[in-house]
Amino acid sequence: MKKPSRTLIATVVLIAAAGGGVGAYRHFSTGSSVPQYRMQAVERGEVRQVVSANGTINPVTLVSVGTQVSGTVRKLYVDYNSKVSKGQLLLELDDSLIAAQEKQDSANVKSALASLELATANEKRVRSLFEQAYASRQDLDAAVQGLKAAEAQVQLTRAAVEKDRANLSYTVIRSPVDGVVVDRSVDVGQTVAASLQAPTLFKIAQDLSKMQIDANFAEADIGNIRVGQKVHFTVDAFSGREFRGEVRQIRLSPTIQSNVVTYDVVVNVDNPEQILMPGMTAYVSIAVEERKDALLVPNAALRYKPANAPQMRQGKETGGEKAARPKPGMFAGTVYALRGGALTPVRVTLGITDNRNTEIVDGDLKPGEQVVVGDMQESKAQSSSSARPPMRLF
Repeated sequence: MKKPSRTLIATVVLIAAAGGGVGAYRHFSTGSSVPQYRMQAVERGEVRQVVSANGTINPVTLVSVGTQVSGTVRKLYVDYNSKVSKGQLLLELDDSLIAAQEKQDSANVKSALASLELATANEKRVRSLFEQAYASRQDLDAAVQGLKAAEAQVQLTRAAVEKDRANLSYTVIRSPVDGVVVDRSVDVGQTVAASLQAPTLFKIAQDLSKMQIDANFAEADIGNIRVGQKVHFTVDAFSGREFRGEVRQIRLSPTIQSNVVTYDVVVNVDNPEQILMPGMTAYVSIAVEERKDALLVPNAALRYKPANAPQMRQGKETGGEKAARPKPGMFAGTVYALRGGALTPVRVTLGITDNRNTEIVDGDLKPGEQVVVGDMQESKAQSSSSARPPMRLF
């Protein structure tokens, strides 16, 4: 058997290479001329527009217990998390100085009473002598004035004793409400001074099964919030659980920080398990609008803009003038659909959004129609860049 000549082998190789080159040229030329898009269908469904803010969980009623007198803490009867009832003994202050002052004022009362007895007897004697013409009118007036001064001195000293006894009672601190001690600011042996203002000794939460959230909402969102709206929120301590509440109050006093205006929205929260603690950060969401059977388009379709958008013919734009003029309070947008093999812009009027899908109020779109949400080349580039291993640093 004859071996094939070298000339024949070279001819076959050249023919195969030429055929492969033609196939590759056709593949790349046709593939590059036809753009590839990522598509998603327009659907009907439910959409909720929410406003969000961070807030702090607080007890509905937080009572600060202070003292009206100064002194050294002698005894403590409660601590953090202690459950207390109204009138229960919380703390005692050293009452030595106040007790000594009370004794001194009590002695002053006795001295004033003795002076009153003397003044009374003197007034009777001078009045009798005046009636017998043995004393002058001036003597009688002086005796009457002395009697009145003695009576006033008795009242003054008795008032001082009452004040001392009240201060003695203030050295014993009792709970004004039923609740739980959430904060204690003093220890045994510590001196508290009440000269300028009453220092806070304890903070008592009246009922931890009823809490509230104080959330600061931006002025752009406050107009959509109403009393009675349902609230959903989460906390870091229970990341997989969602809690519910209700708007109780929208406070009119604004808070301004760095030229940003916010308003305090108070949310009522039931806490039957008492797992929500004072001071926790709550991530609050309020559904301000909701649609049950809305025509929805992905937000990615509204963001998509083809590279050759300025050169596209206006005649292919659909939706008409009516769709291009949204109703007051609404916005217009553009999505792109493949119609007749061509990329066609469609003007739509937008409603509410949940940051993933947006309601279509008006426009030439139907349920099930495919709209462009991105280019396949971009998605491939993103996937390849994400799959690329990180550069090793030496």
